[in-house]
Amino acid sequence: MKVDADDFFFSGLNKPGNTNNKVGSNVTTVNVNKIGGLNTLGISLVRIDYAPYGQNPPHTHPRATEILTVIEGTLHVGFVTSNTQNRLIFKVLNAGDVFVFPVGLIHFQFNPGHENAVAIAALSSQNPGVITIANAVFGSNPKIDDGILAKAFQVDKKVIDDLQSQFWMDNNN
Repeated sequence: MKVDADDFFFSGLNKPGNTNNKVGSNVTTVNVNKIGGLNTLGISLVRIDYAPYGQNPPHTHPRATEILTVIEGTLHVGFVTSNTQNRLIFKVLNAGDVFVFPVGLIHFQFNPGHENAVAIAALSSQNPGVITIANAVFGSNPKIDDGILAKAFQVDKKVIDDLQSQFWMDNNN
């Protein structure tokens, strides 16, 4: 008796997000936190705005498959299969094209054009979660030991220290 239409409603997906940031994109999320009526329904939606040369950096959704539709512009999209192949599955998408990112796999989108791009994506969870790979690895708090990361990425510890310092400065200013 306490439920009404507003529990199943969100307004504003028609408004572009602010892409004036380091990655040149903005994700407007419509999940169970925005529409309470999505609870237990297993679906959510996002609008992704991309500035020219903007990207939605490599990330994963631990609880959802994603199906993305390009509304405007062109996007380079891809995902990497799981170990041991680690194969890149890549495609150039134009307005009207659709691409699927399987649950849990690292994926990305990039706008190669001189104009803005827009995509809408549906996810198979009311709360899909997101883990941006670089943020998680280089921006963790506390930091992952630089020796562990240097060995994993086969680079000098100084490279890891520089990356971790940059992520710390970007997220604590």
